[in-house]
Order: sequence, then C-alpha cells, then structure tokens
Amino acid sequence: MAAVVSGQAIEPLYVDDTLLIFDKPGGLLAVPGRGADKQDCLSARVQARYPDALIVHRLDMATSGLMVMARGAAAQRALSQAFAARTVNKRYIAVVAGRLEAPPGEWGVIDLPIIVDWPNRPLRIVDHQHGKPSLTRWRVLGYEADGAATRIELEPVTGRSHQLRVHLRALGYPILGDALYAPPEVQAKAGRLLLHSAALGFAHPLTGEAMRFTSGVPF
Repeated sequence: MAAVVSGQAIEPLYVDDTLLIFDKPGGLLAVPGRGADKQDCLSARVQARYPDALIVHRLDMATSGLMVMARGAAAQRALSQAFAARTVNKRYIAVVAGRLEAPPGEWGVIDLPIIVDWPNRPLRIVDHQHGKPSLTRWRVLGYEADGAATRIELEPVTGRSHQLRVHLRALGYPILGDALYAPPEVQAKAGRLLLHSAALGFAHPLTGEAMRFTSGVPF
C-alpha cells in the first residue's frame, strides 16, 4: 500500500486503522509550505492514498526519518497529547563537525532556551531571557577516521523547531550539511543535512500496546 503523488511512492513502514508510520526522505517537506512550488510534501502524498491521515508532528525538510500520522481526529488528539506530555521516545543520529568528546557518564545534556529569530525567520536562536525551555540529551557513538567529525545519538526531550540543529551549533559542533546553522565549510562537508530520525517509541493510542519503530541511517 503506497501513497503516490507526482509519480513517487512512499511505502508505509506500518499501517493500521489508527496510525501510519513513514520514513520521510531528506529534502521532502513534511507539510505544505507557502507557494505553488511547496505543495509536494509527505502529508499530501500520504493523504492521496489515506484521506483520513492527519499530521501529528513534523520533521524539518532537510531531516530524514520516522514520522507518525494519525488516522482520524481522535487518534490525532491522543498522539498529539502523547507528544505534548513527552511520553514519545525519539532518537536521532547526526554527524557533527569536530571531535566532540564523550561526556562524563554515557549521556550529556544541552539545556538552552530557544526562540524564533524574528528578523531572520525561520531561523531560531538561543535566548536565555525570552526563549522556551529546550532540552536535548546526547551521547557519542564514534568518530570519523580523520577525527574531524563525530557521530552522535540525540534524544530531544522537548520538541522545539530546529532544536537539535540550534543546540549543536550552540555547543560548537554544527551538523554537517546544515544549510541554516553551519558555516559554509561545514555545509560543504556533506551533500545533505546529516540528521536522521532513527527511532520512535510510544503507546498505541487505541490499545495501549508499546510500539517501537526504527529506521536505518542513510549516511
């Protein structure tokens, strides 16, 4: 069963009467943007095949990986509440510039408030006075052979727009290929943003069953 728009099919990783799981390609919008050239997106492709599919959360256009969509308003409310209550477990993989040393203990924490950079929308910035609380856990998975980049696992405890990208830049280790937040030399190190939603876990909104999905990292 595939969602098809503009000749391209995206197969669901999981489907039932309550929810759908998809693996969004990098470079595809999650929802429509402004303008006729920004209408092709994951939600439109899915809704062409599943008209009752509704958005619950989003990934940045440049980010690849797992997204859940609800089937119907009741499932959307339940899943949205789970995201708001932070009972959804999300794990991302990224490759950042530089050698990021492993923190004491297995996981480190970035606790920096984020706000929209209004003169430069859609960019976000760290703002200790006006920003919304934003928390990211991270750990080192390994280093590139030349030691010039670090592969890390990320757990966004909060779900602010661009949170992982802003937090890693603030830490001094921007994500490779990040056209919004990395300097030109770091952007040029990869042909895409090296950020992938690799795991998603939550309770099924109808049955309460523990659900967990994983996606292979494409970089």
